[in-house]
Amino acid sequence: METKKGSSHKITNVFWITLAITLAFVAVGIVAPKGLADVTASVQNFITTTFGWYYLIFVSLLVIFCFYLIVSPIGSIKLGKAGEKPKYSTISWFGMLFSAGMGVGLVFWGATEPLSHYAISSPEAEPGTNQALMDAFRFSFFHWGIHAWAIYAFVGLTLAYFQFRHDKAGLISATLDPLLGKWMKPSVRVTIDVIAVFATIVGVATTLGFGATQINGGLSFLFDIPVNFKVQIMIIGIVTVLFLASAMSGLGRGVKWLSNTNMVLAVLLMIIVIIVGPTLLTLNMMTDATGAYMQNFVGMSFRTDPVNAAGREWINNWTIFYWSWFISWSPFVGIFIARVSKGRRIREFLAGVILLPTVLSIVWFSVFGTASTSVQRAGFDLTSLKTEEVLFGTFNHMPLGSLLSVIAIFLIGVFFITSADSATYVLGMQTMNGVMNPANRVKFIWGIIQSLIASILLFSGGLEGLQNMLIIVALPFSVIMLLMMLSLSKALRKERRDLGLYIKPKSLRKTNF
Repeated sequence: METKKGSSHKITNVFWITLAITLAFVAVGIVAPKGLADVTASVQNFITTTFGWYYLIFVSLLVIFCFYLIVSPIGSIKLGKAGEKPKYSTISWFGMLFSAGMGVGLVFWGATEPLSHYAISSPEAEPGTNQALMDAFRFSFFHWGIHAWAIYAFVGLTLAYFQFRHDKAGLISATLDPLLGKWMKPSVRVTIDVIAVFATIVGVATTLGFGATQINGGLSFLFDIPVNFKVQIMIIGIVTVLFLASAMSGLGRGVKWLSNTNMVLAVLLMIIVIIVGPTLLTLNMMTDATGAYMQNFVGMSFRTDPVNAAGREWINNWTIFYWSWFISWSPFVGIFIARVSKGRRIREFLAGVILLPTVLSIVWFSVFGTASTSVQRAGFDLTSLKTEEVLFGTFNHMPLGSLLSVIAIFLIGVFFITSADSATYVLGMQTMNGVMNPANRVKFIWGIIQSLIASILLFSGGLEGLQNMLIIVALPFSVIMLLMMLSLSKALRKERRDLGLYIKPKSLRKTNF
């Protein structure tokens, strides 16, 4: 995409259009929070019921596409020019992509989701039974494993390939040039990028709101601090100052340091819980459930339960909800992952983004899910707690519970800061023509806007309506992703022919593609 000199460093129309749309929804959320929640919930319910089959097929197609590229000779192509090396070490790279993609979600749902599948609403078995317990882990792995990360990996790969291999702008719209060509009018580009920016703004704002409630829940458990808006607004205020300070320091310092800290704290928390918790049961549960996940992988991928109303409702509430949520988050996570992955080969990128986080997610849910379900099976009812309190309620019945809660609160806070920090960077990129290093003033503006939206909606009770809106916007963006797949396939087929990568010749094995 050609731009006038200096235009790439100016705020574009995408900024103003998306800001106006977002503020309009926020205004409705303030004036009529229940009305917004009801209307958006109805639309969301219609989409998940009518297009559930489409989401299942679409996400499974992404998985197949990504694994084809891993095993294909195309996987040797570098996301950059010949001789370029990755800027970040593998550990720092993995820490940054994991923190941006799943960090807060894993802490929030790690103990809660397996407990819910086991004791409240089981996907297939009777709640509270041994079969429900086994199914709880299998489906938790499924929701946070290969499918989820394939969504992020695909968007990240497409952006990285066109940006670093073909010098395109780091925008979603720029990835469609090979496919649409002359049809990519300015209005079409703006529409595509507005959808991506809106999804990012709403996703991060809702995450800030829910993250504040979980930190508040932990502080309430530890120090009997009341759970109310005043405490939550203080938490958002502190987090805002910290993530803006980090954002101003740049990716190489702020996000990189925070991401490394996240990984250390997450591993430390897991190790302690493994030691003081039901160690043998955790290891056995992880091994058995991993086998069940692999064995039932295809069946779960396409499961719609068309003749069982209760089963279909469960799929809508969990699987379809998650796929929609991850699709709507993919512009933000994909752009960020692409930005930190320059110089890596396609095969390395996809394996790192899909397989490594999946393994860590399996271990995470095994550790914290076994802990929460064991407490429940011991006779302590955790299902009466709010979602954000389940993790701390679990720790309350374990040795070193207070220490674990303190580490968890700190971990949530750092994940919280990292996600918001990453989002300000991505929003800056998307509203400044895809520049690699957006201006600090733009990142600052987006940081303040995100925090204000989260605070206002927490106060008015409109957070649920905006969350529903995030799920709704996933449908049009999934269509954009299908076009991205066709565009990437077209470009890769041409490059495969140019490089002779049908069967990788010996003479090319050491060549920097």
